[in-house]
Amino acid sequence: MNDINENTHSEKEGQTTNSQQKRHNAQHANTHKDEKRNTYVRKPRPQKTTSHMQDNAAPHSANEHKKRNFKPQFKSESRDMQTTENRKWVGENKHAMRFKKEKYEVEKHEDGTRKIKTPSEKGNLSFHKDLKKGVEANTKIQKGSLNPHHKLNLNTNEKIRITPLGGLGEIGGNMTIIETEKSAIIIDIGMSFPDDSMPGVDILIPDFQYIQSIKNKISAVVITHAHEDHIGAVPYFYKQFQFPLYGTPLALGLVGNKFEEHGLKQHKALFHIVEKRTPVRIGDFEIEWIHITHSIIDSSALAIRTEAGVIIHTGDFKIDHTPIDNLPTDLHRLAYYGEEGVMLLLSDSTNSHKSGVTPSEASVGPTFDNLFKTATGRVIMSTFSSNIHRVYQAITYGLKHNRKVAVIGRSMEKNLDIARELGYIDLPSNAFIEAHEVLQYPDNEVLIVTTGSQGETMSALYRMATDEHRHIKIKPTDMVILSAKAIPGNEGSVSAVINLIMKAGAKVAYQDFSEIHVSGHAAQEEQKLMLRLIKPKFFLPVHGEYNHIAKHKQTAIACGVLEKNIYLMEDGDQIEVNPNYMRKVKSVRTGKSFVDNQANRHIENDVINERNLLANDGIFILTLRMDMQKRKILEHRVNVFGIVGQKEEAELSKFIMENINMYLSNAKPNIFKDTKSLENDLFSALRKLLFKRFKKYPAILVNVLFDGEVRHKAAQNKVIPIDETEQDKTIESIS
Repeated sequence: MNDINENTHSEKEGQTTNSQQKRHNAQHANTHKDEKRNTYVRKPRPQKTTSHMQDNAAPHSANEHKKRNFKPQFKSESRDMQTTENRKWVGENKHAMRFKKEKYEVEKHEDGTRKIKTPSEKGNLSFHKDLKKGVEANTKIQKGSLNPHHKLNLNTNEKIRITPLGGLGEIGGNMTIIETEKSAIIIDIGMSFPDDSMPGVDILIPDFQYIQSIKNKISAVVITHAHEDHIGAVPYFYKQFQFPLYGTPLALGLVGNKFEEHGLKQHKALFHIVEKRTPVRIGDFEIEWIHITHSIIDSSALAIRTEAGVIIHTGDFKIDHTPIDNLPTDLHRLAYYGEEGVMLLLSDSTNSHKSGVTPSEASVGPTFDNLFKTATGRVIMSTFSSNIHRVYQAITYGLKHNRKVAVIGRSMEKNLDIARELGYIDLPSNAFIEAHEVLQYPDNEVLIVTTGSQGETMSALYRMATDEHRHIKIKPTDMVILSAKAIPGNEGSVSAVINLIMKAGAKVAYQDFSEIHVSGHAAQEEQKLMLRLIKPKFFLPVHGEYNHIAKHKQTAIACGVLEKNIYLMEDGDQIEVNPNYMRKVKSVRTGKSFVDNQANRHIENDVINERNLLANDGIFILTLRMDMQKRKILEHRVNVFGIVGQKEEAELSKFIMENINMYLSNAKPNIFKDTKSLENDLFSALRKLLFKRFKKYPAILVNVLFDGEVRHKAAQNKVIPIDETEQDKTIESIS
């Protein structure tokens, strides 16, 4: 029995060993098949044999099996590794793409919308996964539309340079140069107002020195709109340079009026009347005028196409959906360029601190209506002469309340006439009367539209308030409407004219109503809309003081413009732009020239400095007649203005002469060789003496006449050496 059991056990054990050997050989054969079919199939690990099997297996056959299997596996793996290292994958896996595309098509309906794969599932897990895929797809599409910068030509080496010569760090005086290597254009040439440190100056214009250095490559002057801070300096510019001038009809019409006033009528031949939405080739630029709304009609933004990319310059703008002429901002055209891809945006920053939106110009009309209803006497309305739609509304409501209209003020009359002639507004001619006819009508039937909303001393309203106007004087029954906001720096002048009007007994409507005046500049929400429509890669906020453009920068960052792609310029900064970068490359000379508008002439800087010196420190005049041989003062005269009062003048004269006599008695002989040397030495001595006494440096004028020279001149001219006539001439010479 034991033998049977042992035999039975050995047979079973042999059967087990044989079956395991067969299974192992089959796996080995499959491994080689897999290697041939796909070298990347992972090799199965060799199975561990049990101790029972190891005891019964022949050692020779086992070692032989290991040898037989080890080397081919090693060589195959080595060859596969070399093949993998040398293989270079190029492109995408076409099979994977086909699979992905087929899978994508399975997920789509025939109309292109996404399917719900398992509509009858238990629960909503799969359904929500399908919806989430739709959300992800839409988010990707929307984010892609916000950033069209991939459409810019990033391989170009072309670059554009932007140089503001005015309009930054101030309100007004706007002037910007955009140039390539071979061509340049000038955008606007505006004026600004002087401050209290500029006595006798009426307007400021930009310094044109940089224009002189690039004049050979300037192709044209381009005008965005007809406000004075954009066209006020054009006639002064054209006295020095003559380039083609491009603009819309109203802008060119008002510039033409200025040319006639300045004797430049012949330069109207340089005018080019543009049509909006029609690109014009100018030098290296293609420029399109795009309609926008502002506080003057026929305003434009500029789309400037260059080899480097598209530049949008908004000019001054607001987004008014209900303008008086029913011609709102051309948002569609702005959005067209935004979708195309804009390299650079320059945008108006004036109202960047104001939240919300700027009210429509149409909101002013009902305020006029209510004021006219309550007025029992004359209504005098003053606003900017260029705000044609404001004037138009006032006249329209005046006619509604049966009032005749007198337009007073040269600029107001000219602007209104040209607007009517060009067809921008339509008003009956019989509604108007002349200033001298006002007294022929009852007060409650008269509307006077005039200039002077900024308190200008030469304006019609100011002269009415001071009883200096030839035909109109303010009455206690008058209602005066100031439909304008004081320009920064003019607050004192506006307050002064309001005081004068109220002293005359008239009522003043200025800031009593929120909508007696609305701005022509975009508030924050409109600035955001412009940024979202244009979607620029680079941004340069313009038109305003530094705090305005800095605030505009924050708005732009909130609208997705990268902070590194924004630069806050100052006048004279030259910025270079390429689709790949924006940087400051240098600074150019800039500044202001002073203009006396009454005399129509420039005033030099040193004249302004002298006026300020006289205003702040006064003037000291010393006139001496001397005996050159004896070095003795024969006669003297001291005159002071703005230093001491008349009662103290004699005491000051005595003090000065005591010190002068002491100085001359100790002076070196060489200072008496001629009058010029002596005058210079006396000037230095007086400067120190006056500063020691008054802690100021007044203007000093010294005249020294030697006795021999005086007698010679007296013999020739038959005049007394020192008299009032001589003194008057001396004073006149320093004025």
